[in-house]
Amino acid sequence: MTFGLQCSEEQSFVILDRAANAGVTFLDSADVYPVGGDLTTRGRTEEILGRWLHGRRQNFVVATKCLGAMGPNPWDRGASRRHILDAVDQSLRRLQTDWIDLYQLHGYDPETPIDEMLEALDSLVRSGKVRYIGCSNWVAFRVARAIGRSETRSLARFDCVQPRYNLLYREFERDLFPLCLEEGIGVISYNPIAGGFLSGKHDGGGPPTPGTRFTLGTAAQNYQQRYWHQRQFDSVDQLRGVAADAGVPLARLAVAWVLNQPAVTAPIVGASKPEQLDETLAAVGMPFAEDLRAQLDAITAEYRRGEPEAARG
Repeated sequence: MTFGLQCSEEQSFVILDRAANAGVTFLDSADVYPVGGDLTTRGRTEEILGRWLHGRRQNFVVATKCLGAMGPNPWDRGASRRHILDAVDQSLRRLQTDWIDLYQLHGYDPETPIDEMLEALDSLVRSGKVRYIGCSNWVAFRVARAIGRSETRSLARFDCVQPRYNLLYREFERDLFPLCLEEGIGVISYNPIAGGFLSGKHDGGGPPTPGTRFTLGTAAQNYQQRYWHQRQFDSVDQLRGVAADAGVPLARLAVAWVLNQPAVTAPIVGASKPEQLDETLAAVGMPFAEDLRAQLDAITAEYRRGEPEAARG
């Protein structure tokens, strides 16, 4: 989601080459990317991916999403049948591909009946335009309801969810992750280093660093609301000490922690510079001792926002 605003096309190709050479085979995008842009930049990330994938499409699993506004009209957004069917054709064109491996709703649309969403997605699977479907930013009860409706009506069901998840945002451990483990749903979580906040490079004593996601166009306010608080800075200070004792960079430790969560299939990592991948991809296969997990859990337990009533007994 950095490609096309934070990164030029040339820089994006360098990042993609580095990822591919390191063994990355799964690429996740969205029609509204790049993050921080507006209606004039929508679709630019998919276009860059499409040009890079030319001649090597078979070697990658390609995922993208729809829901956000792609134009000025009311029907240019949301999860209505009309928008889903329009959006997938536009994504296929931009990605220069005949099919999308994983097509996801980028959020929940309260104005569209859930059966209409699922029927539209099912038609895409049956037509061959899409192989699997999923959702992003859905709470557990809505995912459970969608699975129930799909099973009742013999429609394609969600095979994957994409929630925000990191050491500073853990609330999905309470309900969504147990549901996914129970139902065999993949979890490809995003923001494993909290938009760069868990790199430990930010200073709470001043304003956000220019050029980072915390100052990036339409995304700045969202990311500041998520993480730019004294509570999170204090936690990062403690986490930085644990990382130092473990002898690893904090960003790598944060990604390794997500990788070691039982419900997580894989975290989605982003980069605005190719060298940033060196730290995050090094988390794959990193040994993770129980005492290290216990330290991190103790520091960040508050971000689970308490235990459900049944768990407190």
